[in-house]
Amino acid sequence: MPVRSLNLSVFKWPSRTQVENAVRAWAAIALKEHPEMLRLGYFGSYARGDWGVGSDLDLLVVVAQTQVPFERRSLAWDLSQLPIPAELLIYSQPEWRRMQMEQGKFAQTLARETVWIYP
Repeated sequence: MPVRSLNLSVFKWPSRTQVENAVRAWAAIALKEHPEMLRLGYFGSYARGDWGVGSDLDLLVVVAQTQVPFERRSLAWDLSQLPIPAELLIYSQPEWRRMQMEQGKFAQTLARETVWIYP
């Protein structure tokens, strides 16, 4: 998590490189706990390079299959090892393919912005 400098009244927020390294380390652990993971990436401010103090990390995971409702899927994933707050969106492979084929605005944003970490 961000830390306050001892001699300054400002927060030091992790750089994009630090966050990406942490995501890569987290991905290795997550893959062991969730072998159904097919892809992992991040999008949003860290992917675009316009992050700042207080920015969160937007993660995207594609899994082979899931019967868990969309809004509950991320509950089984431990994000506490990441250095900043993170939000996790999890799509099944069929959902992901359908979303990409439909080419909605959000799908276009994900296609343009996502930095894929795994595989």
